[in-house]
Amino acid sequence: MNETNQPSAMAIIPARGGSKGIRLKNLREIGGKSLLGRAIESAKAAATVSDVVVSTDHEQIKAEALRYGARVVDRPADIAGDTASSESVLEHVLANTNTLPAVTLFIQCTSPIIDPADLDAAITTVTSGRAEVSFAAVSDHGFHWGLDEQGEAVAIGHEKLHRPRRQDREPRFLETGAFYAMETAGFLAAGHRFFGRVRVHEVPAEHGIDIDTEADLKLAELTVTDEPAPIEVDAVITDFDGVHTPDTAYVDEHGTESVRVSRSDGMGVARLRAAGVKFLILSKEANPVVAARAAKLKVEVAHGIENKAEYLAQWLVDESINPARVAYVGNDINDLGAMKLVGWPISVADANNQVHQAARHRLTRKGGYGAVRELAELVIAARSTTNFPSFTQ
Repeated sequence: MNETNQPSAMAIIPARGGSKGIRLKNLREIGGKSLLGRAIESAKAAATVSDVVVSTDHEQIKAEALRYGARVVDRPADIAGDTASSESVLEHVLANTNTLPAVTLFIQCTSPIIDPADLDAAITTVTSGRAEVSFAAVSDHGFHWGLDEQGEAVAIGHEKLHRPRRQDREPRFLETGAFYAMETAGFLAAGHRFFGRVRVHEVPAEHGIDIDTEADLKLAELTVTDEPAPIEVDAVITDFDGVHTPDTAYVDEHGTESVRVSRSDGMGVARLRAAGVKFLILSKEANPVVAARAAKLKVEVAHGIENKAEYLAQWLVDESINPARVAYVGNDINDLGAMKLVGWPISVADANNQVHQAARHRLTRKGGYGAVRELAELVIAARSTTNFPSFTQ
């Protein structure tokens, strides 16, 4: 987030619930993350952005925005329909903001690939005084054609009898719709996103995808290749229920409980052990099944622990491990205290919202369905001395 001596920049993400082409389009997922979540993450990762706000009229979208750590402004019905302009939504958010930002960053979450560095560059273009507006666009060297009143093709921007090579043609720029950085005072005066001096911020062609149809979603799924950063740690701590299991239990007629675990997770733990990474299962659950699973995995276990943070703090001291080089994987609110103690608090895909907000990294797999294995691969990838081949998911 931005330094206090930098001009403030507020990211505003409109996300209404009434999209018609794709129902609840903003909540559709690509690579395990909703389109809305992706937009929020990009905005929060930009160094020049001081506040991220989602404007919505839908409770499910509101919950998703809060889950990703954005602030929410409830959108009134009169600007929630098909005919309401994006500008009216931005104006509504700014009217309900105590202190106006120097720059308003309008982000559309229908663009699944937004580089935070591009957001920073566009905002800096405005704050430096080089322009009042900077927007995302991709270069286009194609030959453009339109139709006249008789339906015949008409060359646009070129002569039909002159066919220069691509490298000899002046580029045009296609607006992607992903983001617009605007001087706030100028935007409010003009009531439109384009005013004053306008500059193009060119982004890669693959960042120009805009989701409007199911076909666009399929294309994005093929294009988006999220490569999470390797997680460099010396120890991995996990909860048990909801991390190694799907947070469910089987109970027979005698009251005996059993749980379902993932063999893939077991292989992940084995690979961590072989790579020299310490592993601890830390659980509030007193059922012997926790110890039995730990014994099977050949890892240390502490279960029946009421105060996980207290136990973990002492364990880190006893093991002489730097907390900054420890990952803790949790799924529910009783993990929050322990997560605060380590450098890599991590949540499984189906974790409680508060846990997601506290996490530095969110796994794409659910508890009991390979979440531990997913983390194991990220940890092993960061260890330059490992000789183990990466598994194929």
